[in-house]
Amino acid sequence: MERTVPPAPPDATAPTAPTEPATDACFPDVAGLLDGMPRQRNGTAVADLPREATPTAAVPVRRFQVPRVWRLLPTPTGTPFTFVYGAVLAAVSLVSAQLDPALVHTLHQGSSTDVAHLVRTPVLVLLASALWIAGGILSPYAVALLFVLTALERRIGGVRTAGVFLLGHVGATLATEVPIGVAVLVGHLPTSSLHRLDYGVSFGVAASLGALTGLLRPWLRWPLLALFGWILVTDLIAFTDPMTNWGHLIALSIGVSTWPLVRRWRQARQPLAVD
Repeated sequence: MERTVPPAPPDATAPTAPTEPATDACFPDVAGLLDGMPRQRNGTAVADLPREATPTAAVPVRRFQVPRVWRLLPTPTGTPFTFVYGAVLAAVSLVSAQLDPALVHTLHQGSSTDVAHLVRTPVLVLLASALWIAGGILSPYAVALLFVLTALERRIGGVRTAGVFLLGHVGATLATEVPIGVAVLVGHLPTSSLHRLDYGVSFGVAASLGALTGLLRPWLRWPLLALFGWILVTDLIAFTDPMTNWGHLIALSIGVSTWPLVRRWRQARQPLAVD
């Protein structure tokens, strides 16, 4: 009689190989099939949901800007120095137009920056002479002062604009009057040259224009500088008023020499620009 040996029961401690889920055996690539199908999320197809915007690099868009004409004129908030100074010059010009010409001539002599006054009261006459406009309120230098100082103050500020104006006004005055005083001392000029009438804002305007050209684009800077320089040289060649004409050229050169300084001021003021 043949004995049959029953098979040994499996060892519970022996490691068993991991079994794959039954779904993988029936569906070999369920995830791959689902990738090509619009899955559902809360009853809505995923493909129909809006995708989140991905951050992209900002591309600057240059738009055409309409020129703001009012920025050419001074305003109390945007250009306080030019606004107040222009108002004072206009008031002085209008009042002097109503006064007796003899009185106005006396006032001009009292504020003249001639050698005699510069020796006695230099600060007083240097300030007082800048309150008069030679030729009246409609003279070319009066109009230039309005636009040049406005443009310069919007770029570098009121205090610095006043500093550039005074630098040209004082520097060109001393550069022309001191040689006259020396020439009188050595006998090359008569004593009457010490009392030569000299007043007005033209030196300050010329220096401010020279400084402003350094802040303009080259296509505007060089033609403007060349035009103004040509006008000054033409006046000098005419030899009608050589001392004043030399003073204008000196003041323009003073303004041009401030280019590095006014450019630094403009860069420092750009974030604080006021309309």
